[in-house]
Amino acid sequence: MNIMVFDVPAEKGGALSVLNDFYDEVVESEHSNINWIFVLSNPILNETENIRVLRFPWIKKSWGHRLYFDQVVAPNLVKKYKVDKVFSLQNITIPRVNCEQILYVHQPLPFVDYKFSFKDNRLFWVYQNIIGKNIINSINKSQRVIVQTEWMRQAVIEKSKVDSRKVEIIPPIINLEVKKYFGPNNKSLSTFFYPASGAEYKNHQVIVDASKKLKKLGKINHEVIFTLNGDENNHIKNLYRLVHKEQLPIRFEGNKTRNEVFDLYTKSILIFPSYIETFGLPMLEARIHKGIILAAETPFAREILRGYENAKYFEASNSEELCVLMQQYINKKVLYKPLLEVQQNEIKHERKLITLLT
Repeated sequence: MNIMVFDVPAEKGGALSVLNDFYDEVVESEHSNINWIFVLSNPILNETENIRVLRFPWIKKSWGHRLYFDQVVAPNLVKKYKVDKVFSLQNITIPRVNCEQILYVHQPLPFVDYKFSFKDNRLFWVYQNIIGKNIINSINKSQRVIVQTEWMRQAVIEKSKVDSRKVEIIPPIINLEVKKYFGPNNKSLSTFFYPASGAEYKNHQVIVDASKKLKKLGKINHEVIFTLNGDENNHIKNLYRLVHKEQLPIRFEGNKTRNEVFDLYTKSILIFPSYIETFGLPMLEARIHKGIILAAETPFAREILRGYENAKYFEASNSEELCVLMQQYINKKVLYKPLLEVQQNEIKHERKLITLLT
């Protein structure tokens, strides 16, 4: 059997993690009778006896190059390699092919209630109104759909009007060895951490506003760490200037390795104010490290943190609520609740993507 895996958008962040995790599943699988063909842009994966990797870096040159690839090159690849099954990790199916297609949907923008205007954010408007229609059409054309969360499953069913039996949930598998857990002390309870890109919906603004309020209260020492450089886009540049103008205790430390992020979960409180996510991986990672989590009130946050005692919620646009939560932990008005090992086991998911393909 020949299975072709398409993931040309993946280059960094969560999308690349999903690709790498699935590739590891394929390498470890015992199905030697399956030939796997990975179709990518820039990522480099090792080839084996039954894994072939086709790379097309030119796809990233422009939207036109991507469109040409999707409409012309991709279907020709399926025919050339006599593919029996397509697994698309890129939210859309391959047009004009007759084989079975399984679709992995992890782009939340077409399914959220929040609507972006063309004036304020053209890219997100395009994702919601143009690419979003293609995603929904792809959901209808595919034989099976995989999502990461229950909220996403319900949204996909409602928007695309497909049979609920067609949409399955497989949460990301977190393969990590926890070397150390969160330790509550004066330093960790006054340090706040947010690992996220500079996209506007990641909502760094509310943290900056909350920090500004804390500073005005006086004698409340705190520190905030962003995994940003400060020059990612105009929105982040404006926040960076504001932070320096107000002399706020916010550090723009740039990208961090996975191990550096894990280490910070043990030394700081995670703030997760993003209001648009498919999953929200940092919340699960911080939970596994038994950390304190301050999250925006969203369906995905409630799902990931269900039953977790060291999680608190605030309205995504309400910096006053976030400020109060931060102050409560700094002043130890809310106490950390030690957790047993058994509580962590409840959130582990062992089901793999490859089980739906083989």
